[in-house]
Order: sequence, then structure tokens, then C-alpha cells
Amino acid sequence: MNTGPAPGPPQFGLYVPQFRTDVDTMRSLAVAADTHGFDSFWLMDHLLTPGAPPTDVLESWTLLTALATATRRVRLGHLVGCNPLRPPALLAKMAATVDHICGGRLDLGLGWGSVDEELTAFGLGDRSRSRRSRELGETLEILAKMWTGQPFDHTGEAFTLRGAYGLPTPVQGRIPVHIGGAGRTLTMPLVATHADWWNCPGSARHLLSRLAPLRGGARISAQYAVGLVAPGADRARVESAVERRMPEQSWGRPFVGTPGELVELFHAERAAGVELFVVRLHEPRSTAAVELFAHEVAAKVRSRAGGDARVADGMPMSSTSTRRTR
Repeated sequence: MNTGPAPGPPQFGLYVPQFRTDVDTMRSLAVAADTHGFDSFWLMDHLLTPGAPPTDVLESWTLLTALATATRRVRLGHLVGCNPLRPPALLAKMAATVDHICGGRLDLGLGWGSVDEELTAFGLGDRSRSRRSRELGETLEILAKMWTGQPFDHTGEAFTLRGAYGLPTPVQGRIPVHIGGAGRTLTMPLVATHADWWNCPGSARHLLSRLAPLRGGARISAQYAVGLVAPGADRARVESAVERRMPEQSWGRPFVGTPGELVELFHAERAAGVELFVVRLHEPRSTAAVELFAHEVAAKVRSRAGGDARVADGMPMSSTSTRRTR
């Protein structure tokens, strides 16, 4: 069975869900991630905050456009985009446009839309989960055709296109695709067929070894809720803050630790095959926490990896390479 490619150099992404916040704060966090060496910066893609009372939620693609103009190096995307929110041809055009705005730094995260109450609340249909999974498969087929720039027809269960085309094509040619989820029947077959990256939810990390062989040629990213205990900080207070700020289960059990302890955690996770570590910090609006994590955790994990960041012939791999050979 295909176990996928060997892990390349460790990469770190920062996930900041854009609820109860403002554009200036999100911009400052993205710039901090860009400045201090994070490889990627990620938003959520919801019209509401799942499982929480109504609150301000900034629309994700509009916000991503603002972040694209404010940053210079870091890759940008959603973990993960909600497929039912947008028709595939529109999504392809939006993605290509943002890819031009950011100079080829977009990664496209997609899932089939697992928050049933959100889809019902906003009139997006009551289709079964298996139907939504099939629709995501169609979307991925249409995206690939749109990004060639050539006219095409498509006749499927959910979508029919006649003489469609996508121009301009993305700066990257084909935008790297991340598919999130952990379902053996509804998600992993899509990962194996279409994805450059499989994003393993934090709540499913205990299944990583069992699901990883099903991912085909996709690389592995995983989610980590992190309570960062800064030098001199009170661990008990951090643990209390984590309980208040990260009550949901989708990111799994939070990891609370000093920078040194977190270095050990990510080193062990890399040995399990994870290449991209996407972290959600317990101080989500603190640029100081972003800087501390980048320099005292991410940089030291990369340094410790050392020679592991080289391929068999001794040539270095690009830390931002996400393109998949088909």
C-alpha cells in the first residue's frame, strides 16, 4: 500500500480563526507570521462560529485578499474551505485572482462541509454527507480543468458546465490543494485522488497511523491546539486560559508546554510522518506569542531536523514546495 512521500523539511502554519476580532488585528497577526518565519497563515471558512453563540465572523475570502496585500512571503489559505458555500467555477476564479494578488502564495484548503447546522441556517441545502462528499469530488475535477485556462464541458451529478474556462490561470499554474478530514469512506478517497496535502484534524490525530496509508501521494499536515508557556509564566494560568479559550473538541486535546517541551512534541510528530504543523495558540491575538513560538519552537524544530531536510541525492528540498506530480 502506498504510504506517501517521505517527510520533507518541517513547516509551521499559524491558524487564526477570524471571529470576535477585526481586520487590523488579523492583518497584524498575518504580518507577524510573515516576518518571524511561519511558512503559512490560515483562516477558517465559516459563516458562523461552530458550536458557539452568535458573534462577529469576518468573511474569509474577502479577508484573505486583505492579508495577501499585507504580506510578502508567507503562504495563505483556509483550513479548510467549506465547499457548499461557493459554486466550483466561482471558487476557481476567486482562487486564481487571489493567487495573482499574493504572487503565487495561495494554498486551497477544502472540505465537504461537515457543520450541518451552518448549511441549514444559511439556506445551503440539507443534502446528505455522502452527497456533499461527491460534490466535493466534482468541485475538485472542475477546479483542475478551470486552472488549465482551456475551454471544457462537465456533466456531473451536481454541476453542468458548457464551454467553461478559467482565465487568467493561477500564477502557480495549479494551486496546491489541501483536503481536511478523517473519514475513511467520504474523505480519504478524495485525498488520495486529488490532494497535495491531507490535513488531519486535531481530534483525529490518534488515528493518523491508520489513516496515513490511505492518503495516496499527499503529504501530511496536522492541527495542534497549543498553550505556550512563556519563560517565567505560570503554567497553571496557561492551562486555565486554554480551558476557557479552546473548549471545542475539533482541534483535539490541547498541548500545554514550554518552548522546549513543544520542540520535543513536534520532533516526535515529524517522526510519525507529519510535515506541516498547523498551530492554534491559546493567545490568538498576541503577536508576541507568535514571535516566541516562531523563534523558540519552530526555528529549533527545523534546526534539529538538520540533515532530515535533504532528499536522497543530497539536494535540499524547498520548504514551500507543495506541488504534486501526477
